[in-house]
Parts: sequence; structure tokens; C-alpha cells
Amino acid sequence: MRQVATDAGPRMSEVKEKPLLTSLTAALEPAGKPKGKRELTKLNNREAILNSAREVFAELGYGATTVRDVIRKTGLASGTFYNYFKSKEEVFEAIMDDGMRRIRPRLKADRIRSRNFEEFIRNAYATYFDYLATDKHIFRMIRGNQTWFRVRMDTPEILAGLEEIREYIDEDIRDGNLPPVDSEYLMAAVVGIATEIGDRMILREEIDPKAAAQFATSLVLKGFEALPLKVTGKK
Repeated sequence: MRQVATDAGPRMSEVKEKPLLTSLTAALEPAGKPKGKRELTKLNNREAILNSAREVFAELGYGATTVRDVIRKTGLASGTFYNYFKSKEEVFEAIMDDGMRRIRPRLKADRIRSRNFEEFIRNAYATYFDYLATDKHIFRMIRGNQTWFRVRMDTPEILAGLEEIREYIDEDIRDGNLPPVDSEYLMAAVVGIATEIGDRMILREEIDPKAAAQFATSLVLKGFEALPLKVTGKK
């Protein structure tokens, strides 16, 4: 008999769809600055391609998806697609960067409100797993493309996000909140744990971001000896 957490998160069918943020161009646009018709058209076309690609990658999987599938979903001309992206690989990388771009401000906020490394790890893991569980777009993308999500960790935005985490660790070492450990290794361990646990959380029938965050936090801060015992069902 399967044990189900009473405070578990949503099932896949219950994941709420959140509105996607605009592209990096829009995010960097100064507030109140009017956009010309051409700029709006370019922005809308790029977003149409990315939104369509998210749906197609989730439905067909990255490997089976072709550029033609994405173009067909957008309703745009094929020439328009190639004005923005050279291949489906570039589209996928742009989607990965968009995801990191959306979560980085939340992680920065976690860092600001955290008094030490322990609080930051606890808050950051809670933020990350909640993001995976409640954002329908990233949720469906991961479920359909786990292999590619694991290997595509070298996009500019992701690399910048990883560097920020390493800098947070270095800062705590300088302040005496952490022993002088290898910050690069620790950053890799923190991110690797989040990635692997997140992948497996998404595949579960009952999605429990709180339990995932607690497990990951305990593992990082105290090692496996501090992990809660897994409760098995009894017949």
C-alpha cells in the first residue's frame, strides 16, 4: 500500500497555469518607454514561437519535435521562425534561459531575507520546488523532456544563475557563516540535488514540494544521517 503525504502538493491535473513573463527584451525595457509597432511585432513573434515550442516539446518530446512542428503551431511563416532561431536547439535553450530568468529574482529575494547560508538553502529549495510544482509550462516540459533538461545546463542565463549561487557561498565563507569549503563543489552539489530531486518529484502522482525541499535541505546541511526515515505502507 502506497503511503501518501497528507500535506502533499497538487496532482499533475491540478497544476495551475501561470502567465508567462515576456521575453528578455521586454523585461529590460525601461518602464513607461513606448514601443514601436515593429518592436511589438518582433516581441510578439518571438513569444509566439517560444510558447508554441513549449507546448510541442511537452506533447511530442524534444527528440521527436521538428522545427516544422513548432512553426505549424505558431501559424507564422517558416521564414519568420528563422529570423529568430536557427534550430529547435536554439529554441530549447531560449526556453531554458527564460525559466532561469523567471526564478532568479525569487532566489535573490530569498538571499536577501536569509540571515545565513542555512536559511538561504532552506528558502531557495522551497522556492525552486514550488516553482516546479505550480508552473504548468515548466512542469509539462520537464515531464516530457527530462533527459534534455539534465544536459542543457550551459545556457548563458543558467550559467549566470549558478555563478550567483557560488558567490552567495563565497560571501558566507568570508563572513564566517560557513567553513572554508570548496564553493564550486558545494554549488554543484546544491544545484545537482535540486535538479535530481525536482525531476523525480515531478514524476510522482502526488507532488509534494514541501517534502522535497525538506529532504534536500536536510541532505545539504546535515548529510544523509539527518534525513527523515522513509515511511512504508503496511498491509
